[in-house]
Formats: sequence, structure tokens, C-alpha cells
Amino acid sequence: MPIAPLPPDHGATPAAAPPAGRWRQRRLFSHERFTAAAPLAAVLLFLAAIAASFWYLRSEEVQREQEAVKRDLEYGQQRLRLRLLERQEQLMRLARAAASGELDAYGFAGQAEALLAQFPDLLAVSWIGAQGQVQVTQASPSQPAARGWMQGGALAPGMARDTWQQARRLLQPVYSPPVMPADTGPGGTPAAPPSAPPSLQLHVPLLQGGEFGGTVLAEYSLDALLRYGVPAEVLARYAVALLDGQGALLAGQSIPARHGLASYLPWANRINAFTLPVTPLANGLALRAQAWRTSQSVVSNALFWLVAALSALTVWMLIANWRHTRTRQQAQAALLAETTFRRAMENSMRTGMRALDMQGRITYVNPAFCQMTGWSEEELVGCAEPFPYWPEGDHAMLSARLRDELMGSASATDFQMRVLRKDGSLFDARFYVSPLIDAAGRQSGWMASMTDITEPNRVRRELSASHDRFTTVLEALDASVSVAPLGSQELLFANKLYRQWFGATTAGHLGLVARAGSLQGATAADDDGQDAVDAFAGMPTSDLPGSQADNAEIYLPELDKWLEVRSRYLHWVDGRLAQMVIATDITARRLAEQRAEEQAERAEAASRLITMGEMASSVAHELNQPLTAISNYCTGMLSRLRSGSIGPQELLAPLEKTARQAQRAGQVVQHIRSFVKRSEPKRQLTSAAAIVEAVMELAEVEARRRQVRLTHHVAPGLPPLHADPILIEQVLLNLIKNAAEAVDAARRPPAQRSVELRVTALAAAPGASGPPAVQFSVTDSGTGLPPEVLERLYEAFFSTKREGMGIGLNLCRSIVESHQGRIEAENLYNAGHIAGCRFSFWIPAAAASAWPEPADTLPSPIPG
Repeated sequence: MPIAPLPPDHGATPAAAPPAGRWRQRRLFSHERFTAAAPLAAVLLFLAAIAASFWYLRSEEVQREQEAVKRDLEYGQQRLRLRLLERQEQLMRLARAAASGELDAYGFAGQAEALLAQFPDLLAVSWIGAQGQVQVTQASPSQPAARGWMQGGALAPGMARDTWQQARRLLQPVYSPPVMPADTGPGGTPAAPPSAPPSLQLHVPLLQGGEFGGTVLAEYSLDALLRYGVPAEVLARYAVALLDGQGALLAGQSIPARHGLASYLPWANRINAFTLPVTPLANGLALRAQAWRTSQSVVSNALFWLVAALSALTVWMLIANWRHTRTRQQAQAALLAETTFRRAMENSMRTGMRALDMQGRITYVNPAFCQMTGWSEEELVGCAEPFPYWPEGDHAMLSARLRDELMGSASATDFQMRVLRKDGSLFDARFYVSPLIDAAGRQSGWMASMTDITEPNRVRRELSASHDRFTTVLEALDASVSVAPLGSQELLFANKLYRQWFGATTAGHLGLVARAGSLQGATAADDDGQDAVDAFAGMPTSDLPGSQADNAEIYLPELDKWLEVRSRYLHWVDGRLAQMVIATDITARRLAEQRAEEQAERAEAASRLITMGEMASSVAHELNQPLTAISNYCTGMLSRLRSGSIGPQELLAPLEKTARQAQRAGQVVQHIRSFVKRSEPKRQLTSAAAIVEAVMELAEVEARRRQVRLTHHVAPGLPPLHADPILIEQVLLNLIKNAAEAVDAARRPPAQRSVELRVTALAAAPGASGPPAVQFSVTDSGTGLPPEVLERLYEAFFSTKREGMGIGLNLCRSIVESHQGRIEAENLYNAGHIAGCRFSFWIPAAAASAWPEPADTLPSPIPG
């Protein structure tokens, strides 16, 4: 309900009071504030003094307890250290006796049994040999000892063996970390039986002439060590425990932390504890003592609670009195504060306020109204219609509206109008009119608020224009765009192309989503071998708008079109989660891709026809070698049969060689056919020595025919090769044949007619950092190769020989590169002159995991 504005003279500054009156008023207010605050401050100081006293006494008590715990724990730690040193010295004497030969196994067992009977903290004493074997072990009959460190009569891999090796390396006594029953030994077996107590191992080395001869292994029970090593008065006074390096309890007692409300109080008792390391152990073992709670808690002190209750009662009474005084002071200044607040509120409002009486005259305007219209308060107050801020063209409409308001027939809603400023400019304003009710509940006029909406109207018009532009762009797109909320049949947006294809319903939108989802699900199921699952299954709906867009290509028979469907989730303007689908016509692109595939198939068919021509040339070239060998074997056998110088048994060897060459010719045809098809060769694990042995058998025939000395060298210890041995033989045979022909063509004297085959190992492939490799090199003493020939050496159908077809070296390079190797050629020089040529190629060795055991079981490269 609007409140009537104050009259112009209401809230005016009263006459100034005399200086003496103002001084007495300030003194009265200061006295009242001191009277209310002094008792409260005194009580607070009293409570602070009591709390400080209790805190000081408690701190003194805690400090004395801490000093006592530290002093007693140092005494207990010293006694425990002396006990360990005493046992260590006795074990060192036992080790010296065993190392010098004074004690044999029986004598050692007797001495160990005496030690176990004398000292209850010892669980077992064992004699460990120089190689980790257990010579003698003697356990205490009263307590079970851990046996997880022993396996098969020797130290098992684990903590005990690591400590034994450390003692062997340092040649001095070494303590092991604590052994718990829950620890596991080798193979997952417990390192100690469940009933065995936590233990500690000590390895004392046996020195025989300054050399390591084993250790004496002593097992301590941590419980017994704590019970017998720490003085009884310390154990009775504190909760003493042994801890490991991580603070875990190994033996002894621990005081649990206090729970409940008392644990959260700042003055609650804390556990008084102190921890010291156990020397000379270097494994993190520590001794901790916790003092039992014997002092009375401050919370349970009756005097404290009595003082606190009386102080709280006093404070409550003083606060009640202070609040009553404050209420009286506030009542005295209520009218002035209310008037000042209302006036400040009206003057600081950005909204213009105007009040009319029942006759339609202006009775009040605030500064904001004057600032917005440019008219002063004096110019507006008392005016009747037409008001100065009415535009001339709107007088009739605004006068009718004002009459309706005064008669009470106007609607209570707001209305928009133009307002004329004093400078003649116009702006848009929105008026809210409501009845003005006075303090007696009677209507005394009408109150109106005015807001400048020029800027919001401008923004609204720009947004409308932007929306029209955006809609025009979407309508002109050559893609279908639709937006629909999840789980609803409502279509939130659809552009012109969508309406042309699918109409104004969500059937097309849901159909595109379903088909694209089924296509993606089928693709995911084919790739993963699992059922199709939505890519967004299990994702929170709040994360869906930030996910990546889906993309799928589908075919719609009803449209006879291929569409690229892209969908993504978004928040609609009303906050609902919706899905936007964009479908682009890609029929032309799919037709172009189909034509490209047909062109590629025709190109592959043409390539296969060309390959058939290459195969015919390769077969003619590569079959010449085995067929020549078959011809030579047959000619020799016929000559010896005619002369009668050969028998049936002697014919077996030449016939076997002839059959092997025929089989080799068949294998050559099969491998060349495979290479023409660009298929992988038939690789197996083989050795370089076996390949060289098979090659030399045929190469020597060609070398003898050309009167060339052929030598070979195979380095020992070559790694196996994962290769096709027949193809590697073909490469070597081709290179050796070319080398022999080059030497023959150079017409070298007999002493210089030589060809050498060398096989060596490489630590890594040249120019790479991969596995080791095997290098084959064929060196001749011919005239070398001219530079122009070196550049075209591996081109197909290029040859420097009159009868050559230019297929051999090209095929050799294909074979080597199919084995991930490289081939190269270089001329050899002597005093600036060419002295020969070297062809070399390398092949990576087989992986170490594939090497057989033993290496001489590699298969032969020639079957049968």
C-alpha cells in the first residue's frame, strides 16, 4: 500500500539547540553507555582471568608430565640398547668361534640352545653358510619362530636374504626390518605362522681370514624384547610400545584417543607421549611411551563450573538491562530516523514518483521525476491537466486516461507513454498508477511511478531485427535445421528446407536421430564386437550440451537423397534440454565418391595387366640359373654314361642335385609370382650360415665356368634372421653372378680374378637405432660402375649387358626392402683407380624373444 509523501515542511531541520544543552546531552549519552558497558567488561575480564589461571596451571602440569615421560623413556631406551649390544656381543663371540673352527654344527647347536634358555627374548639362532644355505638352526621351545625366510634349506628371496647380503657386503652386524605375521614370504606363503610374535632379525657375519664365511642369524621377539629390555617401573608407569618407521604398532600398548564431546573441547586432556629411536638399529625402529591419564580434567572441576554459571548469570542480567536501555533510546530517535530514511529513499530513487490529489492536481514529485523531465518541483507542483510533460499530440489520449484514473475505472496495470522534456526532446516512459492511502486508511489521491524505457525499447528493437536476420539466414540455408526437446513431440524450431522435406512435425527430426543413432551403434558394434550402446549412455544430462556433436551419413529412400546428419544437445531459451539436428544433402558428393571408386578399380585392373608383363620378364631371367645348372648336370651325366665311367650309385648325387634345382626353379616361380602380387614373402627363422652354404653350391659352378676364384667368410655368432631363405639366396646368387661376369669382362689376370662374399653382424641398422642386423657384401675385382650407371642401377629394364633384361637388381632391391633392409653399391679405389665394386645389403635380425635354444636347430633354407 503506497504511503503518503511527507509535506514539504515535514522532516525539516529543527532549531539549533544551545551549546550547553548539547554538551549535557552528549554527557548523558556517554554516561549511559559507560553504565551499560562497565559491568559487562568487568565480568569479561574476570572470566578471562579465571580461564587464564586454569590454562596456566594445566600447562605447567602437562610440561612436568612431558619432562617425566622423556626422562623415563631415555632411561628405558638406554637399558634396551645395552641389552641389544650385550646380545650382539655374545652372538659375535659365537660367530668367531664358529668361523675359527672351534665349534662344529653340534657344538653350535648346543651353544645356541644355551643362549635361548638363558635369554627369553631370543626366538631362534641359526648358522647361515657363505652361499645362503642353512647349516644349523635352533629355535626356542617356548615360542614359535618365523620360518618364512627359509626355503629348501636355504635363505629364500626376501627381506632375510636382503639383510644377509647387506651383512656380507658391509662385514658387520646388520639388523633387518621388523617381521610381522601378516607379511608374506616367497610364493605368497606367510613369513611367520599366525601365532608367531613380531620378530627382529640380526645377521652377524663370520669372518674366516678376512673373508665372508656366512652369518649367525638371531631372531628376537619384539614383545619379549620390550618386556625384558625396558625396566619394569617404566612399563608400569607408561604405555610403552615399539613402532616401525611408519609409526605402526609392533609390540606393547597404545592409549586410544578420547572420543565424544570432550575430545572437541580446547581444554580436553591430550595424550602425553614421547618417541625415541632404538639405537644401534638403523631400520626406523622406535620406542614410544604414553602417560596414563591421571590428572583431573578441567571440565569436571566443580569450582570452574560454579564460577562460570555465576558469571553467565551476571552477564545475562547486564545484557537484559543494556537491551532495555537501548530500546528506550531507539524509541526516542524513531521518528527522526524514519523521516530521514523516507526522505533519503525518495531522493535517491532512480524511478520518478508523482502524486495527484483527488482533483487531479500534482501534489508531489521526487528529484528523479524532475531530473527525467527537466521540469523543477516548483513548476510541476499544483499543475492540472494538461501537464507540462505531455506531448501536444497526445493530449486527448492522456486526458481520457487521467479521467478514467480519477473515476477509478482505469485498469490497475501499467501503461506506456511518451514524455516531453523541458528542452523539447521526447523519451519513452512506463507509468505504474495505484491509489494513495493515508495513515487513517482513506484514499487521498493517486501515486504514479515513472521509469525511462528508452534504452530497453531500443535494445528490444535491435534484438527483434537481429532475430529476423538470423531467421532469414536459417531459412536460406541449404541444410535442414530442427530443434526438439527431449522426451516431447513438440517442435521448437524448423527452417524452410526441413518443412519442405518433413513437414511441420517432429517425425522427420526423430527419424533422422533414430537412423543416425542406429548407424553409429552398428558401426560401434562391428568395431568392438559388442552390443551397440549410445555414446552418451550414463552421462549426466547437465554435461550433454558440452559434449561433441554426433556425425553420421544416412540414405533416405523417401527423398532419394544421401544426408549428412549432425546432432548435438543444447539448452533452449526456457532452460529445457533440447537436441538440434542439421541434415545436409550430400547426394552429389556420394555420387562423386562412387565414380572415384570405379575409376580406382579400373586403374587397379590396368596395373595388374602391367604386373603380368613384369612377371614374365622376371621368370625368364631368374629361371635361367637353375635351368642352366640342370642342363649342366644332365650333360655331364650323359657324357659319363656314354663313356661307361659311372655306375648307378654314382648317379644318385647328380640326380638329387638336378631334382633340387628343379624344385628351386618351382620355388623361384612361386616367389616371383607372390612378389608380382605384392604379397608378403613366406618368412621363417633361419641362419645366415645355412643360406650362404646353399648359395655357394650353385655359385661355385658359375665361378669355375668363368675361371673366377670365389671365397666366402661368415662371422661366428651371427643372430638368426626372420626371412624367406629362398629369396635371400636369389639375391646373393644374382649379385655373385653379376660379380663373376664383371670380373670376366674386365679380363683380369688369374691372380686378380676373385669374388668375395662376407657376412658380418651390425650392432644396429645403419642410420637407425633399432635391433641388430646382418650385413651381406659381395666384392669383385672388376672395373666398377660408371657414375651414370650408379644413378640408374635399380631401374626396371635398365641393363649394361647386351643380353640383360634389367630385372635382376630391381628385383633384388624389392626383396631386400620387403625384409625391411637396404641395398647399396659402391666402387673400390686403389691409388685413385677403380679396383672393383662392392654390393652390400643388410637385414634386421630376428627379435631376441624368437631366438631358438640351441641356435643350431634353425631349419635349413632348402627343404628336403
